[in-house]
Parts: sequence; structure tokens; C-alpha cells
Amino acid sequence: MEKFDVLVIGSGPAGYVCAIRAAQNGLKVACIEKWLDQKKQVKLGGTCLNVGCIPSKALLDSSCRYHDAKANFSMHGIDFKSLNFNLSKMMSRKEKIVSKLTSGVAGLLQANKVTTITGTAQIMQDKVVSITTPDDTVQTYQAEHIVIATGSVPIDIPPARVNEKEIVNSTGALAFDEIPDRLGVIGAGVIGLELGSVWSRLGSKVTVFEAAADFLMMADKQLANAALKNIKKQGLDIRLNSQVKASKVKDNTVSITYLENQSEEKTEIFDRVIVAVGRRPYTDQLIHQSAGIQLDQKGFIEVNDHCMTSIPNVYAIGDVVRGPMLAHKGSEEGIMVANLISKKQTHMNYELIPSVIYTHPEIAWAGETEESLKTKNQAYKVGVFPFSASGRALASAETDGFVKIIASQETDRVLGIHVMGPSAAELVQQGVIAMEFVASAEDLALIIFAHPTVSEAVHEAALAVDNMAIHAINRKK
Repeated sequence: MEKFDVLVIGSGPAGYVCAIRAAQNGLKVACIEKWLDQKKQVKLGGTCLNVGCIPSKALLDSSCRYHDAKANFSMHGIDFKSLNFNLSKMMSRKEKIVSKLTSGVAGLLQANKVTTITGTAQIMQDKVVSITTPDDTVQTYQAEHIVIATGSVPIDIPPARVNEKEIVNSTGALAFDEIPDRLGVIGAGVIGLELGSVWSRLGSKVTVFEAAADFLMMADKQLANAALKNIKKQGLDIRLNSQVKASKVKDNTVSITYLENQSEEKTEIFDRVIVAVGRRPYTDQLIHQSAGIQLDQKGFIEVNDHCMTSIPNVYAIGDVVRGPMLAHKGSEEGIMVANLISKKQTHMNYELIPSVIYTHPEIAWAGETEESLKTKNQAYKVGVFPFSASGRALASAETDGFVKIIASQETDRVLGIHVMGPSAAELVQQGVIAMEFVASAEDLALIIFAHPTVSEAVHEAALAVDNMAIHAINRKK
């Protein structure tokens, strides 16, 4: 039985990052992955690289460029006689990007001397891992430390069972071979909005069903309201407080029956339906009962603040544990655990995990919202700067949205940042850095920002916290 210092189960953003850092710390490491491609070769990178973050962003970018050319180029004086798109080329570009990144992960693991093991793992007692290889042979390994990073899978719902044709989950929605005329999306979360945006830009009439009465409940209310208005303006039909009750596939179409406003039952017909109601931790047949690892009622592996499970030297990171299912959260947990195993100082701030929705414009936030601070009875002040007042945004015709900074009324410390607009995913990170280093709104206001940039909106929002914005009218609060 071969022994390792660390066995990492799963090669997604949490797993491969943990394996690399553990190897950099001088440990003997193996990373186990069971996912195979059509050629029966191991697929590294997990959901994020293969059927999640990366391919969706590739399609979001391609579809956005097409929509921009169709709707906005004329304002720049760019005219042409005809405009067409080739869906197969879009898909081919997406696959090339995925292939480049997944092969890159393989190269990184190899360069850091991490052993890659292909097969399905099951954790036994005494930190023994049984692996069933693709040819059905069973091998066993032992490790001083085990890290579980098996990720998550889409949630299936009884009213709309995925059949991989008319009704698909997020994976199938990244591989349509034609544009559906009528597209239904169940779930107005990150995945539903992003995938709905892709196909809407390419010509689908998109209807999004959301059971909750509020839009983006986890976001700041002002940001959520602005985002809803903007997304509706783009043509997505968002049906809040609309719970899907049943579906029926007939003649290559799907009829969706839903309850509107918890009262009136209605039915609509679509060519395709995407189920995007969330994801669940993937631990199927992973843990033998003799291992003693505890799961909670929702199937998440129970861990403490340092991702330690109920069994000494067994850790779990990423989507299989509590907290937001975000690749960057899992990656940082992977680094934290690898450093803990190596007895190195480490840090993980769960209060400052940024969230991003890659619609256009992007929506991003981190830290406290007005609603969370009201719940805590904590006094705060707010500065908002609209991109309509930004010279760089105007020059780029990207004027929708704003930067909002929330600071403590007592100390002026930055508590939250909320952005909708150009480069929101990048701008929110400036706020995260400020909050990580306990900066005040005044600190941000005193920093020199290059002109013209969209980053100046962060500067002006910080100034606006104390009614000192220069390029917008300060309203009395």
C-alpha cells in the first residue's frame, strides 16, 4: 500500500490548489480525480474549468460581443451591411479555452511533483482511501492527511426532471447546438441569470422563473433593484414569486406549469428549459460508514473554521462544506489547509469573500449590506457614484450602474462595497483590499486614481460617503 503525506480527493479549484501548495511545502502529495472525457482521459479542473466558470464566461464574452456589434456599434460610427454569428465556432472557442486551462492544471501538478491518480475514491477508516480505477481494479492508499474537495453537482427538482434534451441543467445549457426560440430558466440566481443572458443575446426569448418574491436576496437591496431593472431592460422576462409545479415534454417542447404569486396557476410552452436552482455537495459513495466523517442534514461535510472534519487529519474544502459555492473560496480554503498541515501560519477571512454575477453590466459585492447593518443595529453612512458621471464609462458607452461604499458612522471604516457596471468584478476587489487592510473611506478618498478610469468611481464613492464627491452632486442625507 503506497503512502502519501497528503491525499487530495478532487482536482477542482479547491483540490488542485491545495495539492500544489502542499507539494510546495515539501510534502508527498497525490490528487485523485475520477472525471473522464470522451477519450477516457482524466479531466482535471473540476466543474469550474470544465462546465462552470470558464466555459460560461467564454460564451458570455462571445455573446456580448455579438450583441454589442448588433446594438451598439453604430453609435461609434461603425456600420456594416450584415452581421451573423456561428454557434459552432463559439462552442469550439469555448472548448479550446477549457482544454488549454485543464491541460495547464495537469502541467502545474506535474511541475510541482504531485501524483495524479485516476479513479473513484472512497474513504475508509484509519485514513485509508480505496480507489476504483476506470478498468474496475481496486487500489488502496494511505495518507497522514486526507483533503476532501469533491465539489458539487446541480440540484435536480421533481417538477422538472432533467432529460439532457429538452430539459437541461447548467452543463447542458453550455452545449446547445441551436438557439432555442423560447427558453425557460428555472432559478434567478447567478447561473440562471448568466446562462439566460447568453441565449437572450443570441436571439432566444428568455423567461426566468424564481420562487422567491425578492430578487438577489443575498445582495444589497439597492444593488438588487438596479440589477433587476437593468436585466429586464435587456429583454429577460423575470417572474418573481413564481414557483414551478410541473413540466411535460411533448413534440420537442416543454410545457411549464407554475404558480404565480402563490395563487394563480399558469402554463407556458418552451423549446428548452434550463434548471438552475442551485447545487448540492457531491459526496455520493465517497465516505464509508466506518470512516466516521460527519455530514449535516443538507449533505455538507461538517467542519470547523479551519476546515477540519470530525476525524483528526481529515479536512474538507470548497463546495462540500458550508459557505458560498465559489471557486475562489474553495481555492483559498485549499491554501489554508495545505499550510495548516505544514504547520505554517495561514489566514482565511470568510467575511470578505466577493460575489460576482457576469451579466452585462457585471454585478459584484463584498462585505456588509445596508440590510445586514440594520439587522445589527450598527450605524453606517453611504456613498454612491453613478457611472453616468464617469468620463471613462461615457467614452466606452458603459454608463449603467454605480459604485456604492458603506462605511461605519463611528469609525469611517469601509464595511461593504457594491458595484453594478463596467469591470465590476475588478472594482469590487479594490474594496475587498481596502476592507482587508481596515481602510477607512477617507483612506480611499486620499488615494490618487488614474484618469480617466472606471476605478475613479470607487474614489468618488468614497468621497461621497462624507458628501465630498467632486464629479457628482452631493445629496443631503
